[in-house]
Amino acid sequence: MELSGYRRPDGRVGFRNHVLVLPTVACANGVVAAICRKVPEAVMLPMDSGCGMLREDQIVFARTLTNLAGNPNVAAILCVGLGCEAFKPEQAKAAIERFGKPVEAITMHSAGGYAATVEKGTRIARELISAASHVLREPVAVSDLILGLNCGASDPASGLTANQALGAAVDLLVDAGGSAVIGETTECVGAEEEMASNAVSPQVAQRILDTVHRFEHHVKMYGADLSTGEPNQGNMEAGLTTLEEKSLGCIRKIGSRPIVDVIEYADIPDKKGPILMDSPSYDAPSVTGIVAGGAQVVVFTTGLGTPFGMSIVPVIKVMSNTPAFQRMEDTADLNAGTILDGKETIAETGRRLYDLVLEVANGRTTKAEELGENQCQIWRTTLTL
Repeated sequence: MELSGYRRPDGRVGFRNHVLVLPTVACANGVVAAICRKVPEAVMLPMDSGCGMLREDQIVFARTLTNLAGNPNVAAILCVGLGCEAFKPEQAKAAIERFGKPVEAITMHSAGGYAATVEKGTRIARELISAASHVLREPVAVSDLILGLNCGASDPASGLTANQALGAAVDLLVDAGGSAVIGETTECVGAEEEMASNAVSPQVAQRILDTVHRFEHHVKMYGADLSTGEPNQGNMEAGLTTLEEKSLGCIRKIGSRPIVDVIEYADIPDKKGPILMDSPSYDAPSVTGIVAGGAQVVVFTTGLGTPFGMSIVPVIKVMSNTPAFQRMEDTADLNAGTILDGKETIAETGRRLYDLVLEVANGRTTKAEELGENQCQIWRTTLTL
């Protein structure tokens, strides 16, 4: 299947052409939403923070927000803030300019209040929409695609069907020159040795082990133990019994090709192939980091079902079993329960998923896009001041 996309000034390719109105602090969510109501062609990413952070989290917040704006699915950006936050709109604008895309910035304090900010932001957003409309799709390669991988609301079938099929699809993508990023470090605990054994080099293998063990030790700082806190209540009610069982199913998503790199949260990879990103297992911050890393399409596997979505990327939902797919069909894009039903092999379902990924990259909408689902949360590893 041939692909078409939007070539950005930094050389990366987008498979959507969004104008993003981006709050730099939670205080600006309301005014950004008001701008988007007046300019419905634009999208926003809600923020849950932007102030009250220790230096460590300020650095992660700034990097993540900058790289979210840099995601190649975004054609242009309007940064909107209050004016007294840790990472102000003008600072964000200066950081985002390195991607070469149009970017503007306004604050409520300098614009003259809420209504004036909505009025000015609406005018700027319309100008950016007009400019973005002149950017046209062109032929691109599968090697331009970075696929984000996530799972949530998992059940015992997730590791047998949906995650296995996704791994098969990832193998096809990697063999064609593309990349895939898996996060959820929490859900590598107990399976890190197997992941390390599939690393491209001893150095990468050691980084996989170090990353997983660092996460475990970080949790222990708070007097907690992942072996007793995972799987979570929903997973246990669905039938998962131990963290190791959950992890051994989770890592199937990355496929069988050698893992080529380990990167920090929200970093943009500089290698092609399967990649591990250090991130939490909670859906919103996990996917947020992967999308900041440049994933243009996300595949989200689930056993129980979830409506999760994000405005700037299409999120493909894959169900692990047929009964759940039938219950949650208005939120799901593909049923991998056909494997358990004996109707398809893992390879056949993986091929079907791979073809769907390419169709979505070419413009087919996902259920999450149709529903307007939009979750975004930047990972915080310290406390709120």
